[in-house]
Amino acid sequence: SKTSVQALSRSPACYSCSFLLAGNCPVVLQPPAVVVEYGTSVSANCSTSKPHFEMAWEVSQGAVDPQEGVQLITWNVPRLEEWDIKPLCYINIKNQERPDKRHLPVIVYKTPDSVSISIVNHTGPVTEGTQYELQCDVQNVAPVHRLTVKWYKGQTLLTDTFFNDPTKTPVNQSATLQISPSRADDAADYWCEAELRLGPAAPQPPPTMKSDPLHITVNCKLLEVERCASSYCVLKSLQNK
Repeated sequence: SKTSVQALSRSPACYSCSFLLAGNCPVVLQPPAVVVEYGTSVSANCSTSKPHFEMAWEVSQGAVDPQEGVQLITWNVPRLEEWDIKPLCYINIKNQERPDKRHLPVIVYKTPDSVSISIVNHTGPVTEGTQYELQCDVQNVAPVHRLTVKWYKGQTLLTDTFFNDPTKTPVNQSATLQISPSRADDAADYWCEAELRLGPAAPQPPPTMKSDPLHITVNCKLLEVERCASSYCVLKSLQNK
């Protein structure tokens, strides 16, 4: 029965191909790893060239019951609706007491609903030489440990922010960046980009989403020159008039 076979495949006595040399493992998965967007279809083949009694996919969604007389079985899910799924293909080899098995690594992801940038606790123009905190808000993204937030000023990449939260379901994630604007930053655009680093099995280029630009107006401090208070910061907008 399916229940008895599942219990056998989970037994500590079972062989696992992760402990065998790849060339000696009779369980072959194609593709060897899967990256899939939540709610979309996914499939993988499990095959063997060795004589066996039966082979099956043990998995929480789309399980394939033990089959005899076949050399290949397919795990196929039209709409994947689990975030932490661990498919396992196992084969009961003839003349071998314990089954061979191999886990299929699966990364389930979701692109953000939105990405936005703002200045924390501040609106309007900024003052040169004063420190401010930019915040990038990424809404409803998964998995967060695969997320990178990239910070830009204009077309210049400033830095990256990474996360180590192991949560696999969607979360709202924020990143912050300290800036101290100078007069040269007047009229600059700051923006952030969310990128999912999903590995070589993922779609290329990797999924990304950008925020709208945050336009910075810099108010400059007055300098005393020849005992006169005079502004040495001329806004670009005024220069262009």
